[in-house]
Amino acid sequence: MERRKNLAEDEISSPRLAESSGMEIIMRVVIQENYDKMSKWAADYIAAKIKEHKEERPFVLGLATGSSPIGVYNELVKKYEAGEVSFKNVVTFNMDEYLGLPREHDQSYWYFMHHYLFDHVDIPAENVNILNGMCEDPEEECAQYEAKIAAIGGIDLFLGGIGQDGHIAFNEPYTSLTSRTGVRVLTTDTRIVNSRFFDNDVNKTPEKALSVGVATVTDAREVLLVINGHNKAAALAATVEGPVSAKVTCSALQLHKDAIIACDEPACGELKVDTYKYFLDIEKGERL
Repeated sequence: MERRKNLAEDEISSPRLAESSGMEIIMRVVIQENYDKMSKWAADYIAAKIKEHKEERPFVLGLATGSSPIGVYNELVKKYEAGEVSFKNVVTFNMDEYLGLPREHDQSYWYFMHHYLFDHVDIPAENVNILNGMCEDPEEECAQYEAKIAAIGGIDLFLGGIGQDGHIAFNEPYTSLTSRTGVRVLTTDTRIVNSRFFDNDVNKTPEKALSVGVATVTDAREVLLVINGHNKAAALAATVEGPVSAKVTCSALQLHKDAIIACDEPACGELKVDTYKYFLDIEKGERL
């Protein structure tokens, strides 16, 4: 069910919203008890969207890496193995990849996606799109990635996560909300957080990445974020309750006409009580 409300005129500050400024819109926040239930709900939603897709063109799915979506991928694999969903008519575009990391590296996002999802479902190899961290011309690689997304007709559903500072993909604080796929310099905070995957050594953690832009994500017909854990509570509150600002790039989703956040109870720790109660009530039918 669509949840919509009027936006005040002074809230309309994005080209994305211009086309729908006469509409009533609202961000959905679906709160589940724990990580496992959040992951199952998100996987159920994605699988339903794939099965509902009746167009001749493939269903185009944007995907994320990191710890948050792992549970979603595990659930999708279970659904595939149970014969509940097929990925034969799905084309994927991943959010990002470390620059300078070969895909065979066990911390590359190419490796991650094949380990957790692609090697376990029936998606054709040619339907998988991941930025090449070893490309000779990063700017050209990014331009071609954007062009390929446009050529296929855009992304139907983009699954994403969120950083502790509220960034989406590798769009660190103060990345333009109209940004497109490009090279991103990673902040020290992001590299410290990600160093747990590189022997807890920040010096081994890549300094740059290739990443879709904020506008690349918000151009998707739907965006589904999974946010879990106490360490993401401040970011969730800033995304839902804070102003739309490049400081918190994920806040751009407030201006999207079909954005959903699936989260667990621990991630709600810094939401205002009335905000928490509002979304818990309006989405009570989605509670697992």
